[in-house]
Amino acid sequence: MSPTQSLSQGGARPAGARPAGAQSAAQAARARRVKLTVSRVDPWSAMKMSFLISVALGIAGVVMVAVLWMILSGMGVFSEVNRLVGTIISDSENPFDIMDFLGFGRVLSLSIVIGVIDVILLTALSTLGAFLYNICSALVGGLQLTLTDD
Repeated sequence: MSPTQSLSQGGARPAGARPAGAQSAAQAARARRVKLTVSRVDPWSAMKMSFLISVALGIAGVVMVAVLWMILSGMGVFSEVNRLVGTIISDSENPFDIMDFLGFGRVLSLSIVIGVIDVILLTALSTLGAFLYNICSALVGGLQLTLTDD
């Protein structure tokens, strides 16, 4: 009868046996290793995940552009560029105004358009990547991972 069987049945513990909760240093240091193979990626789940991630990146990009524009405007960068270009061109009939090109509405609209294009492209590319991974995985067997239990 093993030490764990005698303890579970309520019997006395044999001499030299350890309690069930105690582990030796060798057993604690030895981690379990498991080899796994990613043999297939579901294209539908890859598409859903990439869509959500690219939407989050698109929103973050629009917010980043808006904050950057406000910081540059607050620092007076646009007025300094207007002043510098005005002294270089010195055309009184057609004064240069950088806000015709870099106004807040125009910059924000362009960043939204780029964000929408980003969502479409990243979703399509990741779905295509899942299909390509499945084809390559069928040929070579997939991606092998080794996981350890710490």
